[in-house]
Amino acid sequence: MKKLLLTFVFILSILSIEAQETEKDSTKLWTKKGNVSILFNQSAYNKQWLGGGTSNVAGNFGLNYDFNYKKGGVVWDNKFIVAYGLSKIKGNEKSAKTDDRLELNSLWGKKATGNWYYSIYFNFKTQMDVGYDKNETLISHFFSPAYFQMGPGFLWKKDNNLSVNFAPTAAKLIVVHPHFTDLGSSFGVLQGDATRFEFGASISAHYKVVIMTNVTMENRLNLYSNYLDNPQNVDINYQMNLMMKINKYLSANVAMQAIYDDNSIKAVQVSEVFGLGVNFGF
Repeated sequence: MKKLLLTFVFILSILSIEAQETEKDSTKLWTKKGNVSILFNQSAYNKQWLGGGTSNVAGNFGLNYDFNYKKGGVVWDNKFIVAYGLSKIKGNEKSAKTDDRLELNSLWGKKATGNWYYSIYFNFKTQMDVGYDKNETLISHFFSPAYFQMGPGFLWKKDNNLSVNFAPTAAKLIVVHPHFTDLGSSFGVLQGDATRFEFGASISAHYKVVIMTNVTMENRLNLYSNYLDNPQNVDINYQMNLMMKINKYLSANVAMQAIYDDNSIKAVQVSEVFGLGVNFGF
C-alpha cells in the first residue's frame, strides 16, 4: 500500500510539473489538463450500539490526465487513467479492493475532410494490485491480465468533447501469467497459454457533457468484434465518470464501468464507486 501511495505521489508530481510547463509553451501545440480525486468514507460503532453494524473505513484515489496535441491537420489525443481503492472492515485481517485500474488511450489523426481524419489508435489497460476471489484464491495481479488494442481506421471528431473512431482492422492481445492458466482458462486465455491474440474491428466513442452548472459527465465506449472467433459476440467496455463540484476543493464523484466479454465470463461485469472527497485540477 505504501509503495502504491508513493507511486501516486510521484506520478502526480511529474504531471503537475508538465502542466506548469505547458503554460510557458508559446507554441500552444499541447493542451494538458488533469484532475485528481481523493475519496474517503468511514463508519464507526461502539460496543453499546444496538442497531447493528460493523466499523469500516474506505478510501479511493483517482487520476484523469489528458495531454493532447494539435498542429495543422494533425491531432493526437491521449488520456491516462489511474484508479485505486481499498476498504477495511473491522475484524478482517485483509483489506479489500474497491477499484484498481491503470489505462492509457492514445489516438492519432491526420485530417482528411471536414470532421474526418485518418487515424491510428492504441489502448492499454491493466491493474496494479493483487486480486482474490470469494475463496481468497489469488486470481490476478499487476500486468495479469493486461490488454492491448491497436489499429488504423477513421476518426470523426467534432471537438474535444465528442468523437468516434472506426477501426475495421484492429489487433487485440490479452496477457496473463502462466500460473493462472495451469488448471484452466483465465480472462479468455486458454489453459496452458500466456497470451490470446485476436484480430477484428473496433469502434471507440468519447462523449463529455456538462449536464448543469458544476456537474460534468464523461462517457467512453469501446466495442470490439473478433473476426477469428464468433465475431457476432461483441466485447463491450463502457466507462462513465460523473463529477459534481461542490466548491473549489470538494466534490462528489460517481465512477461506473460495465464490461461484457464472453471469453472471460458469459455475463455483464459491473463496478460502481461513489464518494465525497477532495478534488482538484491542474
